[in-house]
Amino acid sequence: MVENKAQESSFSRNFSNVSALETPGIKYGPNGTFYVSSGISDLDRIIGGGFPLGSLVMVMEDAEAPHHMLLLRNFMSQGLVHHQPLLYASPSKDPRGFLGTLPSPSTSAKDKPINEDQEQNSLRIAWQYKKYFGEDHQIIDVNRVNKQEFCSEFDIRKPLERHLFSGQYVDCVSTKDTPSLSAFQDHCATFLAQFSRSDSKLSRCGRIAIQSLCAPQCEYINKDWDMLSFIQSLKSKLCSANAVAVITFPPSLLSPSICKRWQHMADILLSVKAIPDEDKELAKLLTGYQDMIGFLNIHKIARINTQARVILEATTYSIKLHKRRFLALECLNQAPVDGSSGSSYSTTSSCSTSSRNGTLDF
Repeated sequence: MVENKAQESSFSRNFSNVSALETPGIKYGPNGTFYVSSGISDLDRIIGGGFPLGSLVMVMEDAEAPHHMLLLRNFMSQGLVHHQPLLYASPSKDPRGFLGTLPSPSTSAKDKPINEDQEQNSLRIAWQYKKYFGEDHQIIDVNRVNKQEFCSEFDIRKPLERHLFSGQYVDCVSTKDTPSLSAFQDHCATFLAQFSRSDSKLSRCGRIAIQSLCAPQCEYINKDWDMLSFIQSLKSKLCSANAVAVITFPPSLLSPSICKRWQHMADILLSVKAIPDEDKELAKLLTGYQDMIGFLNIHKIARINTQARVILEATTYSIKLHKRRFLALECLNQAPVDGSSGSSYSTTSSCSTSSRNGTLDF
């Protein structure tokens, strides 16, 4: 007797790989998309869950400040904490020495930054149930008692433990004095071959971090089409691999046409900008200016397995250091014009973060 099988619609989701939820560092999202964390919880929330597997993330550097290194360090540390293999390329002579500057995840719940909504919710729960507990009882957030968090809070003042990056999970490549990118292209292809999507189980994923691809220390700096071919090859390999690649580059060293091509090939495009020292106009315009170290602008968001448009709450965010240790992103707020306390969203100035008014022109 033939068994009756349940009919499935063509729009039904495929949950055959939901077992990946048990894999540390991998999160299942909508439309069959799997995410890895960027290492910054605020950035994960803003872009819809993290970096999708198979995506190419590009960060445009600021020539005056190395703020892009904050994003790159957190991305690399998050992968090493989850024991995800890492390929790191740098124009320095000894790229492995850079691993000693990676931040370490905070182990103290007291030091971890808390979102304002979570803090108010915790205070509300504490007030309601105060009569049931003693004064010394501490309320535990169940979301933080997980075996291993999807995104850690990294302390930039505390270096990452050596055993996390001294093993076989890390491969470092120097692009300094390299006349051609063909050898490095083969190196990336060999690395990505370990994470082919043809495998039935999603047991692990890889990360590629490339710092300053068009740095002047590299001999291929004048070979625009060779660099463009390398990015195209890397992007094609990522489409069939369970991995994410992050490339930072200084756009000022590229011609306008080549720079536009680079930006077009990125699945997620970000840019960072430092704040000039003692900018009195910005100090009057923005609240919390003294705590800002720069701006992060989101130019492009990855759309995987969907044609729906991603609508962001804002496109420009301020980069802050909570307690001078934890990286945080916040919407830009305009200082009140009447001199009163409080803050309000900017609606008329050029630094507005509202998506209706456009992006901040750096």
